[in-house]
Amino acid sequence: MSTGDAGPESADAGAAESEPAAANGPPLELLDGAVPDPEALVSAPEELWARAGDPRIPLKARLEAFEDLTDAEVGDTSLVRARNLEREFGLRQLYLKFEGGNPTGTQKDRIAFAQVQDALRLGYEGVTVASCGNYGAAVALAASLGGLRCVVFIPEGYRTRRLQEIEGRGAEIVRVPGDYETAVDVSRERAAEEELYDANPGGANTPLQLRAYGEIAREIFDELRDAPAIVALPVSNGTTLAGVYRGFASLYRRGKTSRMPKVVAGSSPAKNPIVRSFQKELPTCEDLDPAKVRETAVSEPLINWHSSDGDEALKAVRATGGWADDASDREMIAYARLVREKEGLQVLPASTAGLAVLIDRHREEPLPGDRYVAVLTGRRA
Repeated sequence: MSTGDAGPESADAGAAESEPAAANGPPLELLDGAVPDPEALVSAPEELWARAGDPRIPLKARLEAFEDLTDAEVGDTSLVRARNLEREFGLRQLYLKFEGGNPTGTQKDRIAFAQVQDALRLGYEGVTVASCGNYGAAVALAASLGGLRCVVFIPEGYRTRRLQEIEGRGAEIVRVPGDYETAVDVSRERAAEEELYDANPGGANTPLQLRAYGEIAREIFDELRDAPAIVALPVSNGTTLAGVYRGFASLYRRGKTSRMPKVVAGSSPAKNPIVRSFQKELPTCEDLDPAKVRETAVSEPLINWHSSDGDEALKAVRATGGWADDASDREMIAYARLVREKEGLQVLPASTAGLAVLIDRHREEPLPGDRYVAVLTGRRA
């Protein structure tokens, strides 16, 4: 997530010498790098859309239709064996969990659809959320299919290419002076004033969000038939990471897996409370100084001064014996290009932060032959 109160800066100049060389090719999308697929929902029968979004029909029928839409279109994303990257880095076996297969191109669809279904069940007529782009697009899509009003609060200084998409789904966009955290506060206030469903992270619906992201763990298990040695993720608010951890913890408690994977988190240097708190060995996730947190066009999806689910994410990293570290702008751009060139996946550079941190550790201390998973988001090239 972005603070949204600073303009784009140049990519970090001080990247490590061991970073992969940036391959030549078409320019990467650095800002909100996921784009919607116009054909993303073609498999869903149009009658499901009509039933889910029609307030004139019984609620039970709407909920059933919306659930069918969710089952058909959200999740079950691909897990790709990255053999070319394995050869590049001498690491076997490396898998990429590609969340770009979701309707709006990111894992945000998982919690957006889950919360709109919850809003329908509870009788809400509208939903609100603060966003820097991707999450707003996901909630706008889910709300439009569910026939709900949608209000998206976006930091005034934030630049996103998803505004047209959000508005195209019928959502109302409200620009908020200040940073992302301020936009969350304003969204929560509007939710209380107008009785809108609050889809922001860190609220009363956090358990629902964590369960939705826990599906990522279950899908990895379905493919591998056990937990990997490590699962590496980019981290911002910590919700995705905490949800994946809980998903694997549930599988392990039920005897489905033989082990818990180590959870590895990557983010932009000195711009994420979870990574910073881990590095400083703090007992809980400590907020950063907002005045010192400035985003770039690359790091905007990652950074914030307050992580809503930071304590949960920090606990997940420590409980599994994992680690959290930094990935520079230059490094994330290079990994995104490498993933595109070697594996044919067009990924958001910021989403490679976890992969970068995993490979950096492998360079320092070669990891044993096992199974490793990196979660990425974007759009298949």
